[in-house]
Amino acid sequence: MFFIKKLGKKCGKCYNISYKMNVKVRKAIVSDVLSLYDIINEFANIDMMLPRALHELYENIRDFFVAVDTDNDEVLGCAALHVNWANLAEVKSVAVREECQGKGVGKKLIERCIEEAKELEVSDIFCLTYQPEFFKTLGFKIIDRTSLPRKVWGECIRCPKFNNCTETAMSLKVLDLETKAPIDPLVSLAELPKNE
Repeated sequence: MFFIKKLGKKCGKCYNISYKMNVKVRKAIVSDVLSLYDIINEFANIDMMLPRALHELYENIRDFFVAVDTDNDEVLGCAALHVNWANLAEVKSVAVREECQGKGVGKKLIERCIEEAKELEVSDIFCLTYQPEFFKTLGFKIIDRTSLPRKVWGECIRCPKFNNCTETAMSLKVLDLETKAPIDPLVSLAELPKNE
């Protein structure tokens, strides 16, 4: 048998290339938080995504899905869907243990986020990512970051990379509905008057 080791943490049977994982995606529960913290911050430590503090994960646990190995309920990856407005939600904190990548785990997580957006009747979802090629395979299109509502930037302003952000903004229309949303008082950055 051939085994892979990249980030140094064993991911159950993921190391064994010949092993076919039985993966299910479910809503995260509080007992998953330490696994989420490890997976997300392992990638944050190598600048592949933004870090998440434990308190953020506990406070937002209802936004998260986890992909687990059905044999042992081990968390293999995660993704969150955070509703920003009546017609807009963000897919965030998408992470799959490196040794489990390329096996459809990330795709299943994003598909579940899309499914939930439809269930909630949120017509558009977006992401800010360092992995645009992955999201393109799922139908996301690159957009101008300044087209996103300012309220989306509330978290970005606290980011140490805010002034030199290299994330790509992408969006996907998941429902073709006329959402009866109140007008967002926080318009997009693109709609702000320019200083001349």
